[in-house]
Amino acid sequence: MARNFEIWRSAVLATHYFLSERDFQDIGIVVEKSYLPTAALVVAVDDEDVPHGFMGTTEDNVDALFIHADSRGKGVGRLLLKNFLAARDEATVDVNEQNCSGRKFYEKVGFQVTGRSDVDDTGRPYPLMHMRWRRS
Repeated sequence: MARNFEIWRSAVLATHYFLSERDFQDIGIVVEKSYLPTAALVVAVDDEDVPHGFMGTTEDNVDALFIHADSRGKGVGRLLLKNFLAARDEATVDVNEQNCSGRKFYEKVGFQVTGRSDVDDTGRPYPLMHMRWRRS
């Protein structure tokens, strides 16, 4: 679990520059103490069994997809997502509006924006883009 928190932390530092330091710390506590210990995750590991990314889902929704900053751009996220999508006809995800690389990643795989929220799911001032993917 410590490696998964390290993955989360490095990924957020690389992509979520818009978070205030206080929100980053507060969210980190929730991720480390509540989310990671209880979430059913799919973890991408290398040949030495070192985790490089993880994905958490609920039914047809991507709840979390984080790739260690050192592993970004190497296909780890695409592998996790394509594996998830292979068994579905549609899927959804929410992406922070300010996370341009995250939004572009999902768009490249075929997700389209279907809506927007002014705040994140905890009411913080970080707008979310609601996205949906449908099998063509």
